[in-house]
Amino acid sequence: MDFKQLRAFLTVADTGNVTRAAELLNLVQPAVSRQVRLLEEDIGVELFERERHGMVLTEAGRSLVGYARRVMLELERARAEIGGATHGVGGLVTLGLLPSICDLLAGPLVSAVERTYPGIRSRIAMGYAGTLAQWLETGEVDAALLYGVEGSRLIQVKALVEEDLWVVGPPSAKLRKDRPVALASLAGKPLILPNRPHGIRTLVDHACAVSGIELTISTETNALSVQRSLALGGHGLTILPPIAVAADIANKLASAAPLIEPTITRTIVLALPANRAVGRHVRKTVDLLVDCIRDTCKRGAWPEARWLGE
Repeated sequence: MDFKQLRAFLTVADTGNVTRAAELLNLVQPAVSRQVRLLEEDIGVELFERERHGMVLTEAGRSLVGYARRVMLELERARAEIGGATHGVGGLVTLGLLPSICDLLAGPLVSAVERTYPGIRSRIAMGYAGTLAQWLETGEVDAALLYGVEGSRLIQVKALVEEDLWVVGPPSAKLRKDRPVALASLAGKPLILPNRPHGIRTLVDHACAVSGIELTISTETNALSVQRSLALGGHGLTILPPIAVAADIANKLASAAPLIEPTITRTIVLALPANRAVGRHVRKTVDLLVDCIRDTCKRGAWPEARWLGE
């Protein structure tokens, strides 16, 4: 097994087509087929089912994909770190950001890294908290912003920001910042919420269980953009942190109000792996990320956020 074989395998897995994979790898088709065949011979199992319309991963192939991606990522990290060493601190750093705050933080962070540590290459991975936690545990991201997560033998965390969840709807809902909405008043109204076990859904479900409130969930989605657009389109109310719809509120495309009785709060934490060493280049990038978050909170660009860091 070698890196050429793994690269060919992953490219075919991603495209489902040897011809397309060969184009992306700038190789002839027989060379790609040979690399995949050699890998199969080395492992002793078939990784693809050769079908009329393309290449479909077998169960063994699906298992190998995760391992192969991590191997290739580690190689890329090593190349970036060694190559960047000539510029001082160098390396590839992959950071996991939540959808609700990715747009807010990605630009300032990348600019700060480029300005401060030109030898570091930034990679931004966006995902929900559960997904990011899994990626952090498996090494697919070097650090992540999560919420509702406590430290464990695999993850070390530090609380950075606290924010309350709000009720969000179209302008016709006439929700206002100065008129908070009790959770019980949402009973019987159609709500659009994330799928379980999404972090916000977990917080809402817990609040309902403690308060003895039963909500009517009309639609579930695993995409923040869909949750937001359905609510703004009048298909039901939703529950989100204000930052997720700040621009919509400013442009009068949405209305929103604080949620009370009970207040539901989420805490954004910085998460780092506890089961492996954290490189100097990762720590330097994380320091810049924390600086960006602190600055964003203190200048009011993150609505309703309360800075908890030092």
